[in-house]
Amino acid sequence: MSADLLHFNPGPQRIVCLTEETTEWLYLLGQERRIVGISGYTVRPKRARDEKPRVSAFLSAKLDKIMELQPDCVLGFSDLQADIAADLVKRGVQVTIFNQRSVAEIFSMLFQLAAIVGEAEQGARRIAQMQDGLRAMQAAAAARVAAGARRPKVFFEEWDSPHISAIRWVSELLGMAGGDDCFPELAQESLGKNRIIADGAEIARRNPDIILGSWCGKKFRPENVVAREGWGAVNAVRHQQLFEIKSPDILQPGPAALTDGVARMHQIVLQWMDAEQAGAFKP
Repeated sequence: MSADLLHFNPGPQRIVCLTEETTEWLYLLGQERRIVGISGYTVRPKRARDEKPRVSAFLSAKLDKIMELQPDCVLGFSDLQADIAADLVKRGVQVTIFNQRSVAEIFSMLFQLAAIVGEAEQGARRIAQMQDGLRAMQAAAAARVAAGARRPKVFFEEWDSPHISAIRWVSELLGMAGGDDCFPELAQESLGKNRIIADGAEIARRNPDIILGSWCGKKFRPENVVAREGWGAVNAVRHQQLFEIKSPDILQPGPAALTDGVARMHQIVLQWMDAEQAGAFKP
């Protein structure tokens, strides 16, 4: 009997994820069986590293290994993976590159991917839950302000040498968490090289109340921040308001940033508001 030429699969069955956020989202949707390869940087969920072969870094990929996995879809992120995508397309692979940079674009990506794997209803429900959580954070911060608290100025440092400030989704989430980004004008720049602050004195001049470090996988060292020349008078340094936000929790534009990453920022901001109102930070 000849094969049924009218048969087709409802969505991709063998997916390679070149970045962490699509892997985490597919696991949350209960669709991990579709994943046949992941990024070597994947740490969320932890079990993915044990269950799936690692086939890529961020700017490079093991193309032959990907082809051996016979993917019917490869998912990537942004123009930074354009060369990998082009090479795979030339080899006949279907590639979808998302380019989410804002909170709204992250939600759009999550819904699109849920729909691709036949989980649009579940995806929409999970997105609504995340949105409710963000609204609750905004309301909590607004209530503190209404009671007389001040929103802290926050410097989010994505890299330490050179200093790189927050990308757009991080800056937006920081605002929802109750803080004000010290460099909002740079947040619109998608590339890190365009968010470099060459003069550390400019950061000190803006005098952040809180410094959040997320050094792209490298451990944040508060003592290094304290030792920077001219930073001794910065409020965040004087009041020891230096905190790490784990890179996988905030620098991947997916579910982690919208949940654990922003929740950690919100916790830090509210603690600062309460301490500042209680007079813990002397002039």
